[in-house]
Amino acid sequence: MNVTMSPRDRQILQIALPSIVSNITVPLLGLIDVAIVGHLGSPAYIGAIAVGGMLFNIIYWIFGFLRMGTSGMTSQAFGKRDLPEVTRLLLRAVGIGMTVACGLIILQVPIRQAAFTLIHPTEEVKELATLYFHICIWGAPAMLGLYGLSGWYIGMQNSRIPMYIAITQNIVNIIASLCLVYLCGMKVEGVALGTLIAQYAGLFMGAVLWYHPYGRLRKYIVWRGVLQKEAMVRFFQVNRDIFLRTLCLVAVTLFFTSAGASQGEIILAVNTLLMQLFTLFSYVMDGFAYAGEALSGRYIGARNREAFTDTVRHLFAWGGIMAVLFTLAYALGGNAFLQLLTDDTNVTAAADTYFYWALAIPVTGIAAFIWDGVFIGATATRAMLLSMAAAAVSFFALYYGFRSFLGNHALWLAFLAYLFIRGAMQTGLSRNVVEKAFGR
Repeated sequence: MNVTMSPRDRQILQIALPSIVSNITVPLLGLIDVAIVGHLGSPAYIGAIAVGGMLFNIIYWIFGFLRMGTSGMTSQAFGKRDLPEVTRLLLRAVGIGMTVACGLIILQVPIRQAAFTLIHPTEEVKELATLYFHICIWGAPAMLGLYGLSGWYIGMQNSRIPMYIAITQNIVNIIASLCLVYLCGMKVEGVALGTLIAQYAGLFMGAVLWYHPYGRLRKYIVWRGVLQKEAMVRFFQVNRDIFLRTLCLVAVTLFFTSAGASQGEIILAVNTLLMQLFTLFSYVMDGFAYAGEALSGRYIGARNREAFTDTVRHLFAWGGIMAVLFTLAYALGGNAFLQLLTDDTNVTAAADTYFYWALAIPVTGIAAFIWDGVFIGATATRAMLLSMAAAAVSFFALYYGFRSFLGNHALWLAFLAYLFIRGAMQTGLSRNVVEKAFGR
């Protein structure tokens, strides 16, 4: 039986599928580091990598606006066929990313001290994590430069190059870390240097792959236009809203972990395992969100409302399909998946009590993921911020309102409500976003 797929669906999948592969490879960098130090004979090495990795995850997560803001603005310029502005956006995003990275390097000591004040690691872990941190912080220019470059590629409807970059980073990280640890006799510093080498290998790959399809854009480089006041103001307005939105997201995520930890080791372990089901779902849905960024921005730039509306409709269709598939997969095989992650029967038994909350994640979360992509493409970042802020406030209100008699169930109720409210508010604001983008 031949299955026909519409051109719109092919457009979406051409961007979504490579993005999903890229997303899945991201946590591999950290897993590889943990796997290597896990065989060095001391749990302190694992703790150091875990603490150092968490610090960088938070830092780079906060500065994720460099990718998202660049993607939306670039896709609109691409839709307009404004190649000079497309080129300026690339230089602006990478340049600002590099500048922010230099600030992080300069402030590395107070950043590390502030982080350790909050985390309270043991002295041995603290010493090793300090070594790891002060090596890996020199990768900030590569990582933040890549954020701008990856956002630009997605805005140009090209998610294959970011996928190649992610694969390159993982291959180089494995080879470099293994060689430095097992051939050169290094330990945590070998893993840190391997990660650092992989980050710059990714940046180098991103730059090299730019030349073949986009080298002709060099003729549009005019440095004076890159720092044009009006364009810089818009760039920072868009990214300011995304930055504040990300802070809300980080606050909810960190609080979720903290609230679970305050209820004991078993509940913390249960919540951590069940959140892996959300993480898996988010890797896939982020791929469709990236497609939403690229295509919605493109059609807004081209002033093609019909194509924009059709794209949104197809994105939600794919979101619905993914929600059904993930819900069925979790219902049928979720417990088996949890047992692969742990053989602690106390944890898996406790997880059964809360498992139905995890089953509701796909249905409650699809709208938030899809609208995030569409709103980024439309550079409707203020609406994104308002939706996230309202959802975050609701999360804390529900948790504190119900925790006294629902316990950990209140935390899951608050988290699912947070996902649902984000999507519901964005649905309500979507008409205004579309009218602003295309005019009434």
